[in-house]
Amino acid sequence: MKKERKNILKGLIFISPWLFGFIIFTLIPFIASFYYSFTEFSITTDVKWIGTENYVKIFNDPLFWKSLKNTLIFAIGLVPLGLIVALGIAFLLNKPLKEVAFYRAAIYMPSIVPAFAFSAVVTWFFHPYLGLVNSLLDLIGVEGPLWLSSEKWVKPTIIIAAQWGVGSAMLIFSAALKDIPKELYESAKIDGAKSFTMFRKITLPLITPTILYYLITSTIGALQIFDLPMLLTNGGPANASLSLSIYIYKHAFTYTNMGYASALSWILFGLTFILTLLYFATSKKWVYYFGN
Repeated sequence: MKKERKNILKGLIFISPWLFGFIIFTLIPFIASFYYSFTEFSITTDVKWIGTENYVKIFNDPLFWKSLKNTLIFAIGLVPLGLIVALGIAFLLNKPLKEVAFYRAAIYMPSIVPAFAFSAVVTWFFHPYLGLVNSLLDLIGVEGPLWLSSEKWVKPTIIIAAQWGVGSAMLIFSAALKDIPKELYESAKIDGAKSFTMFRKITLPLITPTILYYLITSTIGALQIFDLPMLLTNGGPANASLSLSIYIYKHAFTYTNMGYASALSWILFGLTFILTLLYFATSKKWVYYFGN
């Protein structure tokens, strides 16, 4: 027992920097935000308890519903498209080619480019008059849209541009594909199975745990989307790309309305938590764990 206690103490000492950081910068703000969501609190004024007034105000706030709608559209676009792109690239790079390592590194590298630099590239690509995309469309006689300057096109443009950072998900799917026993494919080929049949009957079922992981993490990320809409359009034009995270940021640091921002944050947390629970609840029907 003494030896176990010593080992536990040593372990706590080793993780103490992370533990203190988690308590100070995550746990305490998390709890404090719940309290502040029931208050009228600005940086320059004292805290005033107002009960559920912030939440009532939120549900009567047109901009909240606008930002929530935009956020859900982003999630609906980003998650399935990212899955298709990441899995497709991983499947192509699963071939026995000498250049695979180079291609994998080249596709992964853009995902670690700073958001500011990436936004500058996207702005140039999709500039309505001087951009590369519209210049190429003009060569074939097609008039390109206004992209980031159009209420209709701004969300699709951001969703498409976000696929630039698909490298991390691609690596995860590549690892999952390599983990599938080759004997299963060899047996299927002997039985005369086609490539699509092997993908549907072998590959897809065995990577469902990875797909579940991707769906959960990418949905959380999509619901919290902030950097691209903020840097590219600042939520415009006409709030067409205003995400819930940007709306929270503006209330917290532009209007200094911390109580209202805290209430918005808890609504976003609740939405994320519910969707995560749904993924886990439905996963029993479609996620297959090899060996179970």
